[in-house]
Amino acid sequence: MTDPTKKPTPAGLQLDNVEIFQGPRKLLGMHAIIGPGEILTLMGASGSGKSTLISAIAGFLPRSFSCTGNILLNGQSITSLPAEKRRVGVLFQDPLLFPHFSVLQNILFALPPGGKMAERCDKARSLLHDISMGEFADRDPDTLSGGQKARVALARVIASRPNALLLDEPFSKLDADLRDSMRQLVSAEVTRRKIPTLLVTHDKADAIAIDGPVLTL
Repeated sequence: MTDPTKKPTPAGLQLDNVEIFQGPRKLLGMHAIIGPGEILTLMGASGSGKSTLISAIAGFLPRSFSCTGNILLNGQSITSLPAEKRRVGVLFQDPLLFPHFSVLQNILFALPPGGKMAERCDKARSLLHDISMGEFADRDPDTLSGGQKARVALARVIASRPNALLLDEPFSKLDADLRDSMRQLVSAEVTRRKIPTLLVTHDKADAIAIDGPVLTL
């Protein structure tokens, strides 16, 4: 029998009074709850600590920085977990695809372990199909355009089945047309897969296009 007094475990990504310090200097502090399928945009100038916050949430904060507060994912604290156990995906400015892998192999690398190779290939091809890159499965990443590389990078991070997604200015190096299409694609995939997502950017157009809650540092 369900205990009516027991509160349900909150879904999504929660930053509970998280503060980032560089030595004794406080860079930023924030409290936020990002629900499944929601994109919270964090605006701020270069050097304001946006990317450092991404590092803190993902679990690879440089030793010259420190973090206080609590980071929770689906009600469970991940603050003390190593990066590989946090189930948090990060999409950076650069696609960072493996040049010695094909497009399909890049996606296969990110899939969680297990299953037969044929099944894994089907999953990877399905993800590429979702981003309109199915015909590029056997291509060398170096032969892709900037927009195509960005799409593959998105598919690869989604392939890892993250419980939360962090976007570190992923549109900043794309031209205007590609930037708009990538914003739409990211927003659609986040909504469809119900992934709580934090976008950090200095570009107000990103926040307008994503059309979600915005915090400004």
